[in-house]
Amino acid sequence: MAHRGANLIALAGNPNCGKTTLFNAITGERRHVGNYPGITVEKKEGYCQVDGGQIQLVDLPGTYSLTAYSPEELVARNYLIQDRPDAVINIVDSSNIERNLYLTVQLLELGIPVLIALNMVDMAAARGLEINVEELARRLRLPVIPTVARTGRGKEELLEAAWRLVQKDAVWAPLYISYGPDIDPVLNKMEALIGSAGFLTDLLPARWTALKYLETDGEVIRKGKEKDPALSGKLEELAEQVSQHLQKTLDSYPEAIIADHRYGFITALLKGGVVKQSHKADRLYLSDQLDRVLTNRFFGPLLMMLIIYAVYKFTFTYSKVPVGWLEAGFSELGRLADSSLPPGPFKSLIVSGVIDGVGGVLGFVPLILFMFFAIAILEDTGYLARVAYMLDRVFRTFGLHGSSVMAYIISGGIAGGCAVPGVLAARTLRSPRERIATLITAPFMNCGAKLPVFAMLIAAFFSAKEAQVMFLLTILSWAAALLIAKLIRSTILRGPSTPFLLELPPYRLPTFKGLLIHTWERAWQYIRKAGTIILAISIIFWALMSFPGLPETDRKIYDEERASIPAGGPDSQARLQVVDNEEAQAALKNSIAGRIGSGLTLITTVNGFDWRTNVALVSGIAAKEIIISTMGTAYSLGRSRRGEQIPLSRRLAADSSWTPLKAFSLIIFIMLYAPCFATITCIIRESSWKWGLFSMVFNTLTAFIVSALVYRGGLWLGLG
Repeated sequence: MAHRGANLIALAGNPNCGKTTLFNAITGERRHVGNYPGITVEKKEGYCQVDGGQIQLVDLPGTYSLTAYSPEELVARNYLIQDRPDAVINIVDSSNIERNLYLTVQLLELGIPVLIALNMVDMAAARGLEINVEELARRLRLPVIPTVARTGRGKEELLEAAWRLVQKDAVWAPLYISYGPDIDPVLNKMEALIGSAGFLTDLLPARWTALKYLETDGEVIRKGKEKDPALSGKLEELAEQVSQHLQKTLDSYPEAIIADHRYGFITALLKGGVVKQSHKADRLYLSDQLDRVLTNRFFGPLLMMLIIYAVYKFTFTYSKVPVGWLEAGFSELGRLADSSLPPGPFKSLIVSGVIDGVGGVLGFVPLILFMFFAIAILEDTGYLARVAYMLDRVFRTFGLHGSSVMAYIISGGIAGGCAVPGVLAARTLRSPRERIATLITAPFMNCGAKLPVFAMLIAAFFSAKEAQVMFLLTILSWAAALLIAKLIRSTILRGPSTPFLLELPPYRLPTFKGLLIHTWERAWQYIRKAGTIILAISIIFWALMSFPGLPETDRKIYDEERASIPAGGPDSQARLQVVDNEEAQAALKNSIAGRIGSGLTLITTVNGFDWRTNVALVSGIAAKEIIISTMGTAYSLGRSRRGEQIPLSRRLAADSSWTPLKAFSLIIFIMLYAPCFATITCIIRESSWKWGLFSMVFNTLTAFIVSALVYRGGLWLGLG
């Protein structure tokens, strides 16, 4: 059994029931709250004080039942069984009470002490639902506390009720439900066999284990075979007999009959005035009215495109001024360091390695803030769930599952996400083939790490149409991911698509405080990364681009050439500038990184990339933001000692070797090539090292081919 503290309480509930919001309100923890499956995939812990005592709270993954069909259900169930909390606070969405109580019934059948947080009672009232809380509590014989998690209403009463329940030290007492004349006889027989043999009874009630065998629960059956293969085989035989009988007589299966009887129990529970519907319930709710337009088969996709375009227009329009301030600030800082520090390696490290490297990344913090703020609005209002709903049919055409939409969105389907949680979100896919295809293609999305690189190149070469180009890149990333997914699902991962079920949460007006918290959490991750990982790698690549430097004989040649230029001549300063530039370029090209980049040009010439670009792309495998810092360092070291401190985008725009076609080819390559180390690690953890290696090689090969076609095709059309 896992280590646990005293007064342990688990929070369990369906997705979108407000469970994580309630957890944050109680513990004071600031955690991201999503409106769709895939965010909460592991338990999260917090603590709170009640009546002088301490409660340890565990936020379990959102799940519709305890039948282990999905990783969320398995994580939640295993925690309840193995850690055996003192009680469970079951958060029930009161506006969807019948469906939410299905999980409650399963918790009660497990026998664990339960109290119900009847959440969103304000929304239920707005929908015309009147719930007799006292009568519901009497029928269930457990505490029922009305709450509104987002405002904190009922929080104190809930904690006090939980504390009283914990102090009772109640014994686990499983709920008994009759499953009809076809199932009850064999269920009783299986229960007797399990009880007499002590089969898995150290953790599970005998009747509950029997139900799992009837529901063909793979996890329980596997454990049963390990415990007692003979008895497990007997139980499977009995379950198969019932299954065949039900198919012949009712054209059904045990799990369907069991589910029907559970819902029958819930229906009887809610009759007799427990739940009443007023005239308001006959109205079309505001969410339904909005969905008639926003999810319309014709207008929905068009509006989705307009909304995404509006996000980019908002981001680039309002972030331009603060980005300019930061760029000017880092330029001035570089100028001061350049003028005050003595010549030598330390000055080069500070100016080129730190200021030009990390400063180039941090300069885009305002853009990241505006982008994340806009995405937080879409997420917190519930609109992103509608995007998944609308794209489900499209995804099925390409051999993916509707839940893959969420993995794509989280990875940066609307630029600004991260592939790491996107890969983790693929856990919700039950089909291994669809899950692997999603793991491989989700990193094609324009994550927050790629965003500053794209923004820098767009500012340099497409400044007049920034929002339009970013919108085009979003469309291209989705198209590439879907086409590659279709290729994979048609070849190495063949198989049918599985059905898609997604709850559409009601639209909610987000709080300004919540939007700021979500925006800052994501932006802080970006800033912290720049101050740690990117700083470290920037210094490493500065060293690789600085050493071994020019041989002594070559330096003497440049010194002699400078000495030969007459002082005070009309063009002496310009000639000195040329010599300095040539020496800086030669030194950089002779460095370790320069040699690596020069070696790769034998391949990347077809894409239009020079050796400095190659060095930046190699560094980008560690983290995509580092592409900017590496290019900043490379172009800083590659200019003369008399060079002016100017932003990287302006340096590239002024470089005659760069063209808009070359920049666009580079953008396409960065969009598609190998995921960062963190994402590769997650892919390996979620699948195997073979798929992690495949994603690196396959994605890079795809990026090389597509980028080369773009560049060579552009030259052929005369766009270069």
